[in-house]
Amino acid sequence: MPDMRLDPTIFNLPVDKMRAGYYSDKYFVRAREALRADHYRPAVTMQVFGKQHAFLGGIDEAIAILKLCAIEWDELSVSALYDGDEIEPWETVLRIEGPYDAFAHLETLYLGVLSRRTRVGTNTRRVVEAAAPKEVMFFPARHDHWLVQTGDGYAAHIAGAIGVSTDAQASWWGSEGVGTVPHALIAAYGGDSVRASLKYAEHVPNEMRLVSVVDFENDCVPTAVAIAEALGHRLYGVRLDTSEMLVDKSVLGQMGYFKPTGVCPQLVRNVRTALDQGGHQHVKIVVSGGFTTEKIRAFEREHVPVDVYGVGSSLFQGRFDFTADVVRHEGRPCAKIGRGERPNPRLEPVR
Repeated sequence: MPDMRLDPTIFNLPVDKMRAGYYSDKYFVRAREALRADHYRPAVTMQVFGKQHAFLGGIDEAIAILKLCAIEWDELSVSALYDGDEIEPWETVLRIEGPYDAFAHLETLYLGVLSRRTRVGTNTRRVVEAAAPKEVMFFPARHDHWLVQTGDGYAAHIAGAIGVSTDAQASWWGSEGVGTVPHALIAAYGGDSVRASLKYAEHVPNEMRLVSVVDFENDCVPTAVAIAEALGHRLYGVRLDTSEMLVDKSVLGQMGYFKPTGVCPQLVRNVRTALDQGGHQHVKIVVSGGFTTEKIRAFEREHVPVDVYGVGSSLFQGRFDFTADVVRHEGRPCAKIGRGERPNPRLEPVR
């Protein structure tokens, strides 16, 4: 099998601090110090597993931590699954063999990476599957610390998201962020959505998909049509992002038989009908604002004419914990009760 793993240098790890145990639970650092002071280097087998059905993320990053931050990588024998692999509860995803003092200080790091990236990747995969074959845009950068963007973006990319919103999120596969005309730019042009969209179009690459938000005045239908008429075929799509606290003007007269707030199915249908009647059938409809797997599934069941889903904070929800256990000591079984060795023929040697 060709090497499908990311080069460890892409992660820009603070190697010296990681080797020193700066980011590790202190008890692991002290355990390493005790072994080294005792001149004792037991050969162990460590296995790592998750506790939920998931789509694995962060494995290449975990391997990079081992390669660059172990005392001596050459002393270790490592095998692992791949980023994006579907995993079952308790399935071994990473196996490390070697002197325990060589990597004792790294457990906190690789478990945290696996947990974070698997959470983002799994949530993204579920959203992508719910929306299929429609596109999903990964837009949660504003909901978390900027330092997590690179790995989160890659986890989403592996899970099937077709676009991310920042260059950092896209950096590990050599792409760049995408997005839409922001509400703030419309406000900067005095609330004129058409003018802001035209100015935006003047200064972005022609090959970029141009998507304009149309809910600034809570009147999506005429705004969408006006922008489509002004931009013509330069406009790729319009984005509906109506607040969950508001009812769009086009929906007011239709209320009574459905939840009318936010980006509801009727609002999408109203915009689609108006665009089509105006001869703008090419304009896509992008929706955002509170979209979860469940909400996307509901929209798809109702055949709502959405073309692209923008999803944000829901991609950070849930827990996907990983655990590491020593299961062999000097070649013999030695594990905490209930945590015995779980061989996995799917693991591939890491070189």
